Amino acid sequence: MADRFRITLAQLNPTVGDLEGNAALAEQAWQAGKEAEADLVALPEMFITGYNTQDLIMKPAFHKAAMAKIDELAKTCADGPTLAIGGPWAEDDRLYNAYHILRGGRTVTRVLKHHLPNETVFDEVRIYDAAPVGGPYAVGNVRVGSPICEDSWHEDVSETLAETGAEFLLVPNGSPYYRGKMEVRHQLMVKRVIETGLPLIYLNLVGGQDDQVFDGGTFALNPGGALALQMPMLREEIAHIDLTRGNEGWRIEQGPLAKLPDTLETDYHAMVWALRDYMHKTGFKKVLLGLSGGIDSAIVATIAADALGPENVRCVMLPSEYTSQSSLDDAKACAEALGCRYDFVPIAEGRAAITNTLAPLFEGTEPDVTEENIQSRLRGLLLMALSNKFGEMLLTTGNKSEVAVGYATIYGDMSGGYNPIKDLYKTRVFDICRWRNSNHRDWMMGPSGAVIPDNIIQKPPSAELREDQKDSDSLPDYPTLDGILDILVDQDGSIEDCLAAGYSREDAKRVEHLLYISEYKRFQSAPGARLSKRAFWLDRRYPIVNRWRDGG
Repeated sequence: MADRFRITLAQLNPTVGDLEGNAALAEQAWQAGKEAEADLVALPEMFITGYNTQDLIMKPAFHKAAMAKIDELAKTCADGPTLAIGGPWAEDDRLYNAYHILRGGRTVTRVLKHHLPNETVFDEVRIYDAAPVGGPYAVGNVRVGSPICEDSWHEDVSETLAETGAEFLLVPNGSPYYRGKMEVRHQLMVKRVIETGLPLIYLNLVGGQDDQVFDGGTFALNPGGALALQMPMLREEIAHIDLTRGNEGWRIEQGPLAKLPDTLETDYHAMVWALRDYMHKTGFKKVLLGLSGGIDSAIVATIAADALGPENVRCVMLPSEYTSQSSLDDAKACAEALGCRYDFVPIAEGRAAITNTLAPLFEGTEPDVTEENIQSRLRGLLLMALSNKFGEMLLTTGNKSEVAVGYATIYGDMSGGYNPIKDLYKTRVFDICRWRNSNHRDWMMGPSGAVIPDNIIQKPPSAELREDQKDSDSLPDYPTLDGILDILVDQDGSIEDCLAAGYSREDAKRVEHLLYISEYKRFQSAPGARLSKRAFWLDRRYPIVNRWRDGG
């Protein structure tokens, strides 16, 4: 019997639908494993198709092509270590989320997922069929158990694998990021180790897919729960680990333990990675955004510079008569500190033309939010014109607080293809700005130092669409607003919960009203990086027409 078993763990970044490219990545990992004399090369859940495929996987032409690509990969990787890769499997009019074990030019075993997640961003009950719980598979003389992602969050699959002879657990995952999730993963996998007495390897995808960010963070646990390996978060990496067998069974030899960053850094890194991958995977090279001199556009410009390089970011100041000199100065200073292109496009002439055009129809009415929104929509039109002309994707800059209560103009400042800060409340925007000014990492392509001028962080937020306007004129102060939104959105709480937390009924009801009547705007808004379990889109799906209000 073998006393040593080597596994190559491929924490890599597939692209949904790119079967050729994903197969090439798998073959590269297999070659690395072959050179390292590995017994098994392991890739994450649904790697051949990319993840999360949503309804694409149900298209017969697609899942048949993916299955054929796995067969082709088996032949390519015939002479060397066993290759384990996630992908679909269809038989008897059923579609499964499967883990394919390839050896000697063919698929020798398929593990089929039993527990199908049906919450937050996952609809697997709708898409896949649940398979019966299976047993371990053999790699040489070693029996390996592979609960697929959600299967490891429940004790029954791992216990069945242990009872039927698995000697260690290899868990392939497509687990997307949300704030604090690494701690949740560690806690759950320690439970599986303690319940089964087996070593466990948790292998995760890395990379951005639409709003989701797969954060990697692959790790391995020995019996008792001691951490034997921790791979970095948000970084592609291939690692080789060795298991040795003694009198008490298999143990994982101690490997590197990457430092896990705090949540400010992981949030920021996730936003940078998400934008970089969204651009790369959709084929865009450059972005532009309206740089107003406010904090939201400043952090979006910084994220873009760090994701793509400052030379690929165009910042456009579009002032009106309400734009303060402070905003003009701050926007220019921010663009210069980042090293981005800075364009100055006043909107006064265009606004006058629109005002004159509408004057006969508006005669006898008083100026109101209509005139304010014309400014925002004119800026959106000009920015989209630049986007069309130069092939640069427009970034929109509304934070989660604004997105929640509709404090943004549809077809105006909501125009754009992607919103990096869509899941970042305003109060956290301030925290992230301070963190970025004080920290620089090797994955940032922008310059180090205080790239966001302190005046941008310190001054009261304002849309500057009328004289002396402040956000607090229309909304509760942001600490109050964000606290109420956290209860109503992130905690799915009630008005009574808001009152119990110390907020006034007036503020809570007002925020609830704005939240519900803004659903139609969110329905048409750009995607953005998911940082929490209650991001707007797949995590929280509310009707646009909705007359219910909490009577608390």
